[in-house]
Amino acid sequence: MFLSILLQTNPEVADSSTAAAGGATPVEGINILDMLIKGGPIMIPIALCSVIAVYIMIERYFSIKKKFKINNNFMSSIKDNVVNGNIAAALNLCRTNPTPVAKMVEKGLIRIGKPLKDIEASMENVGNLEISKAEKNLGVLGIIAGVAPMLGFIGTIMGVITIFHSIAATDNFSISIVAGGLYQKMITSLAGLVVGVFAYSGYHMLMMMVDRLTFRIEAAVIEFVDILQEPTR
Repeated sequence: MFLSILLQTNPEVADSSTAAAGGATPVEGINILDMLIKGGPIMIPIALCSVIAVYIMIERYFSIKKKFKINNNFMSSIKDNVVNGNIAAALNLCRTNPTPVAKMVEKGLIRIGKPLKDIEASMENVGNLEISKAEKNLGVLGIIAGVAPMLGFIGTIMGVITIFHSIAATDNFSISIVAGGLYQKMITSLAGLVVGVFAYSGYHMLMMMVDRLTFRIEAAVIEFVDILQEPTR
């Protein structure tokens, strides 16, 4: 009852009560594009780094994954052909399977008749070449992982400079004056860290795939050398 009398005698209180009850001014939603623009010119190289990182990760992932595609019976078929003295069939099998293991075994088949050390060395050379191909552009991804956070830090410094320049030019320390610099400072830091973490994670994920490929290649070399030591039929 007291509250109703107060509201009737004091319109200002009534207005404020209405605002508190549900008439609060709605806050505009955050527009991601506007935020990126407020990050300033340093966002251009950060965005470029993100595009390059995404491209390398997708391209390398499918390329390395493709190199793993090999029939589980491949080495067994090679063994049967070699033991039976059917080298031509073994070579044909390798040429119809364009994978690093098949290319390496093909090189070994071509070198049959030479000392085992020479055969093993030639196969390892092919294997190293295939591993190098698998690692293509991974160095660039590693560079982006280190450079992107640094670009974000540069944006942070530029944002601080913008804040002090605005204060010096207007002799005013209000939030509206420093907001532009704060936006640039925080947005570039966040963007640089996000791109850096993304590239860093992608680099190590792909390197793990390359390591598994390396292990498979090394195992194939050992298995092929063992096959050559099998007695022919």
